[in-house]
Amino acid sequence: MKQRPRIYYSDEQKALMWDRRQKGDSMQAIARLFDRGHSSVRGILSEVGGIRPPPRRRSRLSLMFAEREEISRGVVAGNSVRSIAASLGRAPSTVGHDVNRNGGCGSYSTQWQAHMLSYLRDYQDTKLKQHPLGITYDAAYAVSVPT
Repeated sequence: MKQRPRIYYSDEQKALMWDRRQKGDSMQAIARLFDRGHSSVRGILSEVGGIRPPPRRRSRLSLMFAEREEISRGVVAGNSVRSIAASLGRAPSTVGHDVNRNGGCGSYSTQWQAHMLSYLRDYQDTKLKQHPLGITYDAAYAVSVPT
C-alpha cells in the first residue's frame, strides 16, 4: 500500500475536528471529511487528552515586538536601561534581561535581526548569494556586522 504524504492541518481544520467531535461524531467520520484514516485525526484529538485546548495567548508579561524595537532604539541612542524601562512602563529588570539575552548594550538586536545578521555573516565570504526568499545579497555592499 502506497503511503500518502504527511498532512499538516490548519487551525480552521483543527477547529472543525473539535466541533465535530463535540457533536459526537466518531473519529472515522471526522477523518472521512479530510480523506484520511482515523489515526491522523486521533493524533490531533488525543494530543491534549480529548479536551479542546484553550486558544493560545501571548503572556502579558512578555515583551511585544514594538517594545523590543523601542529597546533597540534606546540602546543605539545610548539611553540607560532604567530610562528605557520607564518610557515603556516596564520593570528595569525586564528590559535588562532582554538586552542581555539579545547581545548586551554593545550589540543589542531583536531576534529577527540577530537571525539575519548571523545568516549574512555566514555568507559574507561569497561575492553574490541568492537568499531563499529571493533577496539578492552582495557582500561588497554589506554593512559591517558585529561579531
